[in-house]
Amino acid sequence: MLWNLGTRIKGALPNRLKEDALPELPEVETVLRGLSPTLVGQTINTVTVRQPALRFPVPIELPTLLAGRTIIDLQRRGKYLIIFLDSGSVICHLGMSGSLQLVPNSTPASRHDHIDITIGNTLLRYRDPRRFGLMLWTEEDPMTHPLLAALGLEPLAPQFTGHALHRLTAASKSPIKTLLMDSHKIVGVGNIYASESLFQARIHPTTPARDLTPARCCRLVEAVQSTLSAAIAAGGSSLRDFVHSNGKLGYFQQQYFVYGRAGAACRVCGTAIERLVMAQRATYFCPRCQRRRG
Repeated sequence: MLWNLGTRIKGALPNRLKEDALPELPEVETVLRGLSPTLVGQTINTVTVRQPALRFPVPIELPTLLAGRTIIDLQRRGKYLIIFLDSGSVICHLGMSGSLQLVPNSTPASRHDHIDITIGNTLLRYRDPRRFGLMLWTEEDPMTHPLLAALGLEPLAPQFTGHALHRLTAASKSPIKTLLMDSHKIVGVGNIYASESLFQARIHPTTPARDLTPARCCRLVEAVQSTLSAAIAAGGSSLRDFVHSNGKLGYFQQQYFVYGRAGAACRVCGTAIERLVMAQRATYFCPRCQRRRG
């Protein structure tokens, strides 16, 4: 029934689904961990859609489809949050400014509170001032949905190894930072965490991916996983709109080594952090710690 919507989405992906600065993987994982203990095992009472015009239209049948269904699991795939029900699933993306928060069901809705899912005395409230997020329904395996089917390796999964990364880089002409942010190869490592990971691995962001040795790929995998894990532990980053499911801010931005620090002294060597633009995205690096080879 609603799978036709997925077909339309597939055609729109290249131009419309551009990965923005936040939320990245740590922010979505933080939301997932905040929601799961409260939501899993609970039954949805009602759904209110105040604004269906998000990145893609909210299915008009969503309130009817969700009412009375039980939440059996929450999972993350890349930057997408999947709510598995006893029948069917909801696919969510927070866009640039979206949030999913648990609030008392007596909490008044504001202008940008677009969707309320009532569960007992609690609301799962979707707020999105810029309306770049989405909330879609599928009766099929959500991992086969056009939004998720072509996603690459999960950087925190056991399959993401130095050997796996070296296979990805071997035939790539792209700079390594561009490859890290390519969601068809590796998911969830957006601009902030790509810059931070490359600094931790001491790799210049413009280094051609195919020039990386297996040893450097191993070091980069360790840096990506370490950076993402530290960000999750800090509750993600709150630079603009991101908040946890409880409304609190993340604080990983206080630990940045390079991102957003152009002109400031490197925390390791004291050299001024530099900024350049790659693929229309600001990129930060230390010219000494991340000196280009060759």
